[in-house]
Amino acid sequence: MVENHYVKLVGLKENNLKNITLTIPKKKITVFTGVSGSGKSSIVFDTISKEAQRQLNQTFTTYIQNRLPTYSPVNTLSIENLSPAVVIDQRRLGGNVRSTLGTITDIYSLLRLLFSRVGEPFIGESDVFSFNNPKGMCPNCQGIGRKVEPDIEKLFDHTKSLNEGAILFSTFSVGTWYWQKHLNSGLFNPNKKLMDYTDAEWKMLLHGKDEKIILPLKDEPTKYYEGVIDRFKRMYLKKDIRQLSHNVKRFITITPCTTCNGARLSQEVLNCKIDGYNIAQFTAMEIGELIKVIKTIKDPIAKPILSNISSRLQHLIDMGLYYLTLNRETSTLSGGESQRVKMIRHLNSSLTDMMYIFDEPSIGLHPRDVHRLNRMLQKIRDKGNTVIVVEHDKDVIRIADHIVDVGPGAGTNGGEIVYEGNLTGLLEADTLTGRYLRTKQLLKKEVRPFNEYLSIVKASKNNLKNVTARIPCGVLTVITGVAGSGKSTLILDEFLAQYPNAIVIDQKSVGTSIRSTPATYTGIMDIIRNLFASANKVSKSLFSFNSEGACPECQGNGFIHTDLAFLESMRTTCKICNGKRFKDEVLQYKLDGKSISDVLDMTVFEALSFFQEEEVLSTLRAFSEVGLDYMTLGQPLNTLSGGECQRMKLAGELHQSGNIYVLDEPTTGLHMFDISHLLSILNRLVDNGSTIIVIEHNLDIMKQADWIIDLGPDGGKNGGDIMFVGTPHDLVTRSNSLTAQYLRNDIQEDLP
Repeated sequence: MVENHYVKLVGLKENNLKNITLTIPKKKITVFTGVSGSGKSSIVFDTISKEAQRQLNQTFTTYIQNRLPTYSPVNTLSIENLSPAVVIDQRRLGGNVRSTLGTITDIYSLLRLLFSRVGEPFIGESDVFSFNNPKGMCPNCQGIGRKVEPDIEKLFDHTKSLNEGAILFSTFSVGTWYWQKHLNSGLFNPNKKLMDYTDAEWKMLLHGKDEKIILPLKDEPTKYYEGVIDRFKRMYLKKDIRQLSHNVKRFITITPCTTCNGARLSQEVLNCKIDGYNIAQFTAMEIGELIKVIKTIKDPIAKPILSNISSRLQHLIDMGLYYLTLNRETSTLSGGESQRVKMIRHLNSSLTDMMYIFDEPSIGLHPRDVHRLNRMLQKIRDKGNTVIVVEHDKDVIRIADHIVDVGPGAGTNGGEIVYEGNLTGLLEADTLTGRYLRTKQLLKKEVRPFNEYLSIVKASKNNLKNVTARIPCGVLTVITGVAGSGKSTLILDEFLAQYPNAIVIDQKSVGTSIRSTPATYTGIMDIIRNLFASANKVSKSLFSFNSEGACPECQGNGFIHTDLAFLESMRTTCKICNGKRFKDEVLQYKLDGKSISDVLDMTVFEALSFFQEEEVLSTLRAFSEVGLDYMTLGQPLNTLSGGECQRMKLAGELHQSGNIYVLDEPTTGLHMFDISHLLSILNRLVDNGSTIIVIEHNLDIMKQADWIIDLGPDGGKNGGDIMFVGTPHDLVTRSNSLTAQYLRNDIQEDLP
């Protein structure tokens, strides 16, 4: 083995890793797999990626390093032959309202250049075609494309006086500072109903007067009156709309700009056209349609620009994003869509010998689109790069040159390499991954009967084509279809609007603070603190690392963060409490021989044997039943994966009945073994009398559904129709949709 052809890792001990050693071939595709919580991310992200970035940052001057993210050394003996790493993760692209798919991919910059060269009539350089430039933006909406205004009808109750609470927005209501200093200052009759106001009084209430009005306040500095609408706009509508609270959103209206009709640009810019299209019309086309129009432009001056635009559009199409438009705001892209957009940005790079790290790139992909993803991964490898993928999808695992299976279990039961080699060897290995790859789940033979439906009538939002769907009550229904076919719109928009009492269980974080733990989240921490207080006859506040019991050195964090100015800041275990987070005197108090720190270090499995209180045991049993036995009671919630967060939420619902649950791609981040566990949880909820609706691409989930609604036939404007409604067996025997084709190829049994 040629030494520098491999990344060599020795003595990895991050998180649950048990002093492991492994080698990763360079310029190959290596897939890391294993059950949730086994330690895959600890190897790939917390060790390889982190150390590669840390070493790269060390090559810069201290001046530059001080402006870069800082990374502490990883817990390992040695790492050799690392390449610079590019991490392409699931985090959404985000951005403000001015960031679109066109701007983030630089395709819009190329379109601006195109119009500045061959657009007619000629109006100037490419800058004028930018909706972020004052020269080109619509003067009415400043390039945003919409107007956000206070809703006066919702803000006021005209039948009441100011004293009676005529202003319905809580921040301006009776008793608030604004009400006392502005509205009740003597400028208005506080007992006069708004319906009786004169036009002048009404204008005064909303906007004040043209000249400043001094408030008649006694013994206070001079203040000027500010109208209700003017103050509302200043305080709230200067922000990005996504940052507004739900309370504020209730009192605003959002409408397309009447000047540009949502196009964001000035009329002069919109009058400049190529073959009858202006630049806003190009960005409003689905990418699959836009590339056809671009290829019809024959002007020789624009040939190099057109070639570049076509190449980038084709990359988006190859990744299954043909249904998106370039004017789509990046903040509205899903995690999976964001990741694929990031991936495409690297395909045009001429860098080689890089290390590309992907975090479950198959998320949100229909089986049809996974093959496109695989081709993209292979292209990146074939350019001379090392590709490392954390993945559970069988089809992605099958194209790997090298596979590392981490396990055997999760948490303290994981952290070991249980298999390392090629696909052939994994198929013969006695690991959870090997066993699940060898078998294919059978179609559900006996589906649950039902009599009642939840109806969605004439749904037409986004690309839905006036569809009507009936979702049966008391069964497990799977909503499927290719990306962009309308699944999420049908359920998360149309269904939830008609059935607002439905409970959505997603993978969003249940806590972002290091001070939040499973014990605090579920409420059992209060019971545990009471037990310690009662057993030791002391205050319960001593047994909180957020209160009296916190270690004074680290304030209950368990670590010290040291800022070394121009050098790398360090996070070190607190030497006073040794990471236990509590004062030493608190740790002297025991409950059945265990300190509060000992209890928080227990796994759910261990705690089930320690506690006898039913309130605690019922919560712990629920965690165990959703497969979280390995989680410790004191694990910070901000370290949990999306799948773990979702199962924590599911644990709280296990003993409920008669509810409607909506789950959006619950298999995200789940190993094949974990998916079977998830299915057992969902079936239990249904057996308890609940209705489960799952938006999902996973074939194993489809096979075990009672009812399937398949949307298509494709994405974007070619989607939005219901292709099939019925049982899994009927889907594979009677339908020829894309979903049906892939499901047929993934079953073992013979079909009639």
